[in-house]
Amino acid sequence: MLSRAAAIRRGAAAAFSTASEKPETGLYGFDVLRTAKGFRRFVDDAIQRSDELVAHVARLPSSIEIVRTMDEISNTVCSVIDSAELCRNTHPDREFVEEADKASMRIYEHLQYLNTNTTLYNAILKAEGESVLLTEEARRAATTLRIDFEKGGIHLPEDKLENANQLNLEIAQLGRKFNENVMNKPGFVDVYPASRIPRNMQHIFKSVSRFNTSKQMNTEKQKGLRIVTESGNLSSALRWISDEEVRKQVYIVGNSEPRENIGILNELIHARDELAKIMGCKSYAEFAIRPNMAASADVVMSFLEDLSNIVKHKAEEEFKIIQNFKRRTCNEKSTNLEPWDEDYFIGMMKSSVYDLDASVIAKYFPLSQCLKGLNVLVESLFGATFHQIPMRDGESWHPDVIKLCLHHPDEGDLGFMYLDLYSRKGKHPGCAHFAVQGGRRLSDSNYQLPIIALVCNFSRASGITARLNHGDVETLFHEFGHALHSLLSRTEYQHFSGTRVALDVAETPSNLFEYYAWDYRVLKTFALDETTGDAIPEKLVKALNASRNMFPATELQRQIFYSIMDLTLFGEQTSKPMDTISTVADLRRKHTSWKYAEGTHWHTRFTHLISYGAGYYSYLYARCFATTIWQEVCQEDPLSCSAGSAIRNKFLRFGGSKDPSSLLKDFAGDAIIRNSGSGIIPNIGSLCKEIGL
Repeated sequence: MLSRAAAIRRGAAAAFSTASEKPETGLYGFDVLRTAKGFRRFVDDAIQRSDELVAHVARLPSSIEIVRTMDEISNTVCSVIDSAELCRNTHPDREFVEEADKASMRIYEHLQYLNTNTTLYNAILKAEGESVLLTEEARRAATTLRIDFEKGGIHLPEDKLENANQLNLEIAQLGRKFNENVMNKPGFVDVYPASRIPRNMQHIFKSVSRFNTSKQMNTEKQKGLRIVTESGNLSSALRWISDEEVRKQVYIVGNSEPRENIGILNELIHARDELAKIMGCKSYAEFAIRPNMAASADVVMSFLEDLSNIVKHKAEEEFKIIQNFKRRTCNEKSTNLEPWDEDYFIGMMKSSVYDLDASVIAKYFPLSQCLKGLNVLVESLFGATFHQIPMRDGESWHPDVIKLCLHHPDEGDLGFMYLDLYSRKGKHPGCAHFAVQGGRRLSDSNYQLPIIALVCNFSRASGITARLNHGDVETLFHEFGHALHSLLSRTEYQHFSGTRVALDVAETPSNLFEYYAWDYRVLKTFALDETTGDAIPEKLVKALNASRNMFPATELQRQIFYSIMDLTLFGEQTSKPMDTISTVADLRRKHTSWKYAEGTHWHTRFTHLISYGAGYYSYLYARCFATTIWQEVCQEDPLSCSAGSAIRNKFLRFGGSKDPSSLLKDFAGDAIIRNSGSGIIPNIGSLCKEIGL
C-alpha cells in the first residue's frame, strides 16, 4: 500500500520542481511534535509563554505595543489550536489523534481564561480609548479584540461570567461529539444480490454474503455489497444506482444516522441559547450574527425569505420537468418524485441532454494536471509559482502528503501549503482548508509566513494516475480559494491573517475561484488528455456549463433551505424544547419543492451546524459577492494580470484587517452590497442574472 501511495504521490507531485533534503523535525515543522506526547509539551509551553506575555502587557504603557503583544498571545495559542485541529482530522496514528484531542481541550480551557482576563481587557480598553493607535489596522485590531473579550462575557458579573465559561466549554464538547459521531457512525445498507449495484461501482463497496435457504432446503451463499452511508458513498449511490428500492434504503439509512446526534443537537441548541441570553441577546443567532456585516438575525432571515420567494416559481417549474422525465422514463403517468430520486434523475437528464460521459471528462483531469492548473492560476494572476519542497523527517503525517512553497520572483517566498488530497479511513470526511500558522509582521524586514493545509478526500484510481471528476475539480478550486486567501494576505497581525475575517465574507474567495474551474480559457491551459496531450475540447466545456445551468433554481433553493434551517434551529426558543426533526421537515416542505421522507433527520449529520452555527447564510452571501466580482472584475479576462492585481491587492492581501463592506466596495463597486435595516445584505442582481431569474 505504501509503495502504491508513493507512486501516486510522485504522479501528483510531478507538477512541481523539488529542492534538497532537510534534517529531522516534528509534525508540521514543530520540533516539539516529534512524538504524539509532544502535544502535552506544546500546550505547556504555550500556556507558559502566554502567561509571560500577559504579565508583560500589565507593565506596558498605553501604546501600540499592547496590541502587538496581545497578537503574539493569540499567535502562541492559535499555533496549538490549529495544529491540534489539523492533526485530529487527518493523522492516521490514533495516539497522535488522541493527544491532539486532549491538547485541543486543554488549550481551549486556557483560551477561556485569557478571554476573561481583566488585565488584558483593561489594557485594550485603555489603548483603544486613548487614540494612541496610529494605523487603521491597529485601531481595528484593538476594537476586534475588545469585542472578542466581550463575546466571552468579561463585562458580566462574576456569577454570570462563570456560567458563560462553563457553557462555552460544554458547547465545544458537544460540537466535538457531534462531529465524531458523523465520522464514526455513518450507518450502512446491505444489498442482495450484488447485481443490483452497477458493475462499475461494485469495487467502491465492501463484499458481504449470507446463506440463502430455498424451498428445497439447499443452502448456498448469496453475495451482496455493503454500502456504508458516509457522505461520499451516499452521494455516489443516489446518483448512479438505478434500482429505486436500493436508493430508497440508502437514502433513509444515510439520512437517519447518527441517531445519537438528535439528543446532542438538542443539548447544543439549549446551551447556545442559554449563553446568548446571558450575553443579553434574544437568541444565539442574534449573538452570532451581531459582529458580522448582516448585524442581526432579522436582517438575514428577511434576505433569505425574499430570496426564497424570488426563486420559488422557477424551482417549481424545474421540479415539474424532473417529475415528467421520471414518468416518461418509468412509463408511469402518475408516479411521483421521491427524495431519493433527485440526484439520480437530475444526473440522468443532464447526461442524456448533453451526452456527458464521466469517464471521458475525467481523462482530462488527472490530479497532476489539476495541480498544474493551480500553478497556471497563481503564475498568470499573481506572477508567483508553486514549488514542491521535501519535508524533513517527522514533518509529514502520511506518505500521500506533499509540501509546496509559493514563491514570487521579486518578493521571495510567500507561504507554504501542505496537500493531503486522498480519502482514507479515519480522515476528515469532507474537504477543508486548515491553518497551521498565520501571517504577521515581526519587524520592518521580517514577516512570519503563513502555513496552511489543503485537505480533500478524492478517490484513488487504479494504477498510478488519479483522475478527478469535474465536481472534484470544482471542489479543489474552491478550497484553493481559501488557501490563496491565507497565503496572499499580508496583515500586521495574525489575528487578521487570511480567512480570519467576518464570517459573511469568508467564503467569497472560494466561491470566486469555483468560476475558474468552469471557464474554458482556464481549463484549456491544463486540462489535457493524459494519452494524447490534447486540450479539453471547447464543445465539452460548453456542455459541462450547460449541464451545470440546467436546474439552477433547484440548487439555489436547497442552499436557501439549509440557511433558513440553520438560522431557525439557533433562533428564538420557546419554553418547550424544539422538535428539530419536525421543524426541519416543515422548513423543507415550505422552502423546497421536495417531499420530506418520514423518519429521517438529515440535519444530524450537517456538521456546518457546529462550525457555522447560525452562519450558514454566509455561503449565500459569498455566492452573491463572488458572482458580482466575477462579472465585474474577472470575466472579461480571468487570467489577466489586471484581474490578479485586483484580487490580490484589493481583497486577499487585507485578510480581516479592513471593514468588509469597504473592502467589497473598493474591489467591485458600491453596488455589490445594500443596506437593509441595521445591517448589510448582498446585491442579488448578478446572481439572478446568472441563473435566469
